[in-house]
Amino acid sequence: MPENKQIILASASPRRRELLTQVGVQFTVVPSTAPEEVLPDETPQAHVTRLSLAKAREVAARAEVAGRWFIGSDTVVVRDSVILGKPRDAADAAAMLRSLSGRSHRVWSGYAIIDRHSATEEAHACVTEVTFKELTDAEIAGYIATGEPMDKAGAYAIQGRGMFMVRAIDGSYPNVVGLPVCEVVTRLEALGAHRMFGATETT
Repeated sequence: MPENKQIILASASPRRRELLTQVGVQFTVVPSTAPEEVLPDETPQAHVTRLSLAKAREVAARAEVAGRWFIGSDTVVVRDSVILGKPRDAADAAAMLRSLSGRSHRVWSGYAIIDRHSATEEAHACVTEVTFKELTDAEIAGYIATGEPMDKAGAYAIQGRGMFMVRAIDGSYPNVVGLPVCEVVTRLEALGAHRMFGATETT
């Protein structure tokens, strides 16, 4: 890929890295250090959109980082309009999983793309509804014991052992994993940053 079209993923998430790799996007990982606090009265959609853009901007502003296209992303689990982040400890993870048991919740993932050459930027968000089965105390305790929930928003990973809890999803599966791949790739193609199979659309 020509240097002036190099894509930078401003995220340390192995899940986002795997998703982009699976669809053939060539990129370099440069994790962002942008703060990830929730602002008062901020909606989940506004939250993930803002943080996605902040992450992309923080990495794009580093003079030592080569590249043209910068992708930022953020994902949150939302139950009754309450944003569930990563659990603080096992007790917090258990409380999150109990609150999600036997019901539906939403997963919001934002993404932002910055073109350093044209100084343009855009940010969007996608939502997926996820429904859990009823969880027993033993299932919750056993899942937490695997360690998988501890660095995941909402205390579960749909692409890992946590899939045993998921009865149904309505919307994009990769969006729940951490990146709305269809939307991101579509925008990369439209912006001339990536080509999947045929001619790239131009804007």
